Amino acid sequence: MSSTDVVRSTPHVALELTWVSDDYLGRLHPDLRRFAVRRLVDDTVADLEELHAQAEHTVKGERRDGIVEDLTGAAVRRDGDQLVISGQQVMQDWERPLMAELSRIAARSHGDVLEVGFGMGISAGLLQQEGVRSHTIIESNPEVAEAARKWKSEHPDSDIRIVEGRWQDVIETLGEFDGVLFDTYPANEREYEQYVVRDAAYIQHFLPSAAAHMRPGAVLSYYTMEIDSLSRRHQRALLGYFRSIELSVVSGLAPPPDCTYWWADSMAAVAAVR
Repeated sequence: MSSTDVVRSTPHVALELTWVSDDYLGRLHPDLRRFAVRRLVDDTVADLEELHAQAEHTVKGERRDGIVEDLTGAAVRRDGDQLVISGQQVMQDWERPLMAELSRIAARSHGDVLEVGFGMGISAGLLQQEGVRSHTIIESNPEVAEAARKWKSEHPDSDIRIVEGRWQDVIETLGEFDGVLFDTYPANEREYEQYVVRDAAYIQHFLPSAAAHMRPGAVLSYYTMEIDSLSRRHQRALLGYFRSIELSVVSGLAPPPDCTYWWADSMAAVAAVR
């Protein structure tokens, strides 16, 4: 296979796949190998073009400062329509349509739901509106956990349990659930680099624990930092633990110009079925 077989260019970007080993995919017939590789290159170029198209009509966003203090124990500030922990934008009100979709997915059976991350309490309130049999919330930051306990006191007729701590430390003490809503944040810069930047998606490190605490047919609900679809490696990570994947796209989002963690007006919401 010559390099000219895997060169693609558009008005915005040029992509060339360099073939360094004749043995790569050598078991395949040359025609099949060429088809498979061309397909992957074309997919990558299409993704880059869609990224450019989305960026043309959304906000620029701002530079994210590194996490200098572990967010688990850092001071919390509710600044108007956003939650800020140690200078990090953790959640903002513009996410409400996204939280509504995640809550709808997680509560579809109206059974026992686990929510990982309380944040501003947006999804917690929406889950209660959807109607669930029981509602367990894990929150790692003590101040946010206290806010969750105050919120719980406002729902005396609901079966709500607040579990303070990192999900990695407390989830083994919990039982099985019919729905899991995952919406939390990296606690430090090392976690950000590994789970946000390097992994297929931030959810990836949670998948084994989620699957172990979900009943057959239970659904895991979360959003992914992708605008309209899931990458192949993201799908492979999911299908190692779940039997099927459902995808919806939440459009019409309006992140503010100074948002440090998102810029597009759409985001993919995932339902992974156990």
